[in-house]
Amino acid sequence: MPTTTTTSTTRWPRPHLTAPCRSIAYLATGALLGLTVLLIGTVLVTLSGLLVIVLVGIPLLAALTLSGIPLAALERRRLRLLKPAETPAPTPHRTPESPGVAAWFRLRLREQATWRELAYTVLLALVLWPLDLLVVACAFALPALLIAAPAHLAVAGSGGIRPAKLWLVDGYPAATATALLGLVLLLVLLLPLVAYAAARAAFTRLLLAPRESELADSLAEVTRSRARLVDAFEAERRRIERDLHDGAQQRLVALTMSLGLARLDAAGIPEGPVARRLADALATAHAEADGALTELRELIRGIHPQVLADYGLTAAIEDAADRSTVPVDIEYAELPRLPEPVESAGYFAVREALTNIDRHSGAREARITAAHTRGALRIDVRDDGRGGADPGRGTGLTGLADRLAVLDGRLTVTSPPGGPTVLSVEIPCQAEAR
Repeated sequence: MPTTTTTSTTRWPRPHLTAPCRSIAYLATGALLGLTVLLIGTVLVTLSGLLVIVLVGIPLLAALTLSGIPLAALERRRLRLLKPAETPAPTPHRTPESPGVAAWFRLRLREQATWRELAYTVLLALVLWPLDLLVVACAFALPALLIAAPAHLAVAGSGGIRPAKLWLVDGYPAATATALLGLVLLLVLLLPLVAYAAARAAFTRLLLAPRESELADSLAEVTRSRARLVDAFEAERRRIERDLHDGAQQRLVALTMSLGLARLDAAGIPEGPVARRLADALATAHAEADGALTELRELIRGIHPQVLADYGLTAAIEDAADRSTVPVDIEYAELPRLPEPVESAGYFAVREALTNIDRHSGAREARITAAHTRGALRIDVRDDGRGGADPGRGTGLTGLADRLAVLDGRLTVTSPPGGPTVLSVEIPCQAEAR
C-alpha cells in the first residue's frame, strides 16, 4: 500500500519590528491630512457662507456634504500603512442604476455611508488629527530630550543641564546614562503608540468600511447586474438566431433550389465536354450550398434551438440525445414549461455534457434523468466512460457554472478515475402556464 510522507518545517513567529515605523507613519500622515482638511474646510465653509447671499453658495454647501467621499476613499487606502499585506477596505457605496451626475448625487445623498464619511471628516478636522499629533509628540518629546543630554551638556559647558527640568546632569557619565534611559523610555512609549494607532485604524474602519447590510445590498446589486447581463445575452442570441433563420438560411435555401433547377436544365444540353464541365460545376456548387445550409442549421440550433422555444425542454433534450454519437437513454416524466432562462440553461447543460461524452469519455452509453420536483429542476447526465474529468481544464463547464449561478443554480461534476461521470444541474424555479 503506497504511503505518503509529509515534511513540515516549523517557523517560529518573528516580532513585527516594522510596526512602530508603520504606526508613526500612519499617525503622522493622519495629522498632516487632518490639518489640511481643517484649513481647506474652513476656507470653503466661509466662502460658501458668504456666497449664500447671491445663491452661489447653496450648490457649494450641497457639494460640501459629499466632501467626505474622496477623503474616506483616501483613508481606506491609508489603512494599508499599518498592514500593507491587506487589500484596501471596500467602498460601501453602490453603483447608480442609471447614468448621469444627478442619479449619482441622489443615490449618494440617500446612503448612510455618505453621512458617516461626512461625520468622519468633521471628526478628523476637529478631534482626530490633534490627538494623532499629541500621541506622536508625547512618545518622542521626553525621550528625545533625554537622548540629547550629551549634546546639550557639550553646549552648556561645566554648568550642567537639567533635561526636561527633571534632574541635574553635570558630567558625561551622567549624560550617557540619561541618554540610555531616554532610549529605554522611547522603546517603552512605542508600545502605547502602536496600540493607539491600531485603535485609531479600527475606529476608521468601523466608520468607513461597509456594514453588513451595505455588503448585502452590494451583493444583491451584483446579482441583479449579472442577471441583466444574462438576459441581454439571451435576447441577443435569440435575435441572431432569428436573423440567421429568416435571412441567411432562406437565401441559402433559395440558392440550393436554384442550383437544383439549373442542374435539371443542364441535363437537357447535348452531351459534350462543355456540358460535362457545366454539370460537374453545378453539382459541386449544389453540394457546397447543401453543406453550407446544413452547417448554418447546426449553428442556429447551437445558438438557440427552435425546438426549445416551441416545444420546451423535454423535446429539446430528446433532440440533443438523438444527435449524440453515444446512445443515450432518457428517463423522466413530462417536464412542465419553465422560465426561458431556466430552460435554456438546462438545455445547454445537457448539450455540454453530451459533447464532452462524445469527445473525451470513451463511453458506450449515457443516461439522462430530468425532473421538476419541490420547486427545482434537476438534471443528471451519467456515462460509463473512463472518468477522471476535470472541469477546470475547459471553459465550457466554467461558463455553464457562471450561467447557473445567476439563476441561483448549482453545477456538480463527479468523475472518479474509471468512471462513472455524473454531471448534475439543479435550478430552483416554478412551472409556468403558457
